[in-house]
Amino acid sequence: MALVIPDVLEEGCTTRQALERLASKWRVLVIYALLAGPQRHAELRRRVAGITQKVLTETLREMERDGLVQRRVLKEKPPQHVEYALTALGKTLQEPLAAICSWATENG
Repeated sequence: MALVIPDVLEEGCTTRQALERLASKWRVLVIYALLAGPQRHAELRRRVAGITQKVLTETLREMERDGLVQRRVLKEKPPQHVEYALTALGKTLQEPLAAICSWATENG
């Protein structure tokens, strides 16, 4: 079976679209944080150094829209408690991200 190399320079390329979705450093860092398991917003903000509350909220909403993160309401009444977890699709990123970490360690 021949290796298929996508034309990532074309706008319609699904590989390009995936790369554009993951290109944000915050998305990758949030994924790493959530690989440890479900977490609440404040916990994620503490773990992902340098991210603002606004950017974290926007990032989580976008990732939820893309099917990478699941938002679960733990307590409906104020103050509302919500936790975030990777979906099955989000968890599939563990291996590719581990490969990037390995490459960075070997070549950094």
